Amino acid sequence: MKKTSDKSAWVLLLSNLITIAIAVIQKWDLAPLLIIYWAQSVIIGISNWRRILNLRQFSTKNFTINKVSVDPTQKTKRRVAWFFLFHYGFFHFVYFIFISAMIPTLSNFVWMGIAVGILIFAINHYYSYKHNLERDSARVPNIGTLMFFPYARILPMHLTIIFGGAFSKGSTISLLIFLSLKTGADLIMHWVEHSKLK
Repeated sequence: MKKTSDKSAWVLLLSNLITIAIAVIQKWDLAPLLIIYWAQSVIIGISNWRRILNLRQFSTKNFTINKVSVDPTQKTKRRVAWFFLFHYGFFHFVYFIFISAMIPTLSNFVWMGIAVGILIFAINHYYSYKHNLERDSARVPNIGTLMFFPYARILPMHLTIIFGGAFSKGSTISLLIFLSLKTGADLIMHWVEHSKLK
């Protein structure tokens, strides 16, 4: 299991590096990268929602709803899954509005690069999703941890949207800050998923 985890971490890192390479070659501003990573975050949210719904067994240890402990029932699972979908989706709807306001007129060539970046992450996370389903069936993951770990991805995007205006258009510094935060969030999420959900 550890070898599979290490392999998926390298694949995730490679996916980020390919996207960064495309951005450097095409001399992107921050906006195209935000589009790719927003789409990646949406893919992860949908995968996590389906993963929760597919749980056969799960723990609710230290997990409460409205400060009330809940039992690991099918009703709890559906309630958590749909709440996550709504809450996570709402955050990304708001981010979509902010990102849309930041997007300049992009050429078809840039949009092709964006599509390639999104496709790379979609393939990567589909692999992870299938692997996680198999892993979940062989253990008893905590549904609370499973629900909350994707939110680590919101932090770098949120900070970039807030502080991105402090840097000039096309600034290498702003890209490096965002890419460092984003890649760090990916690796933290990977560690949480493969360590804390055991």
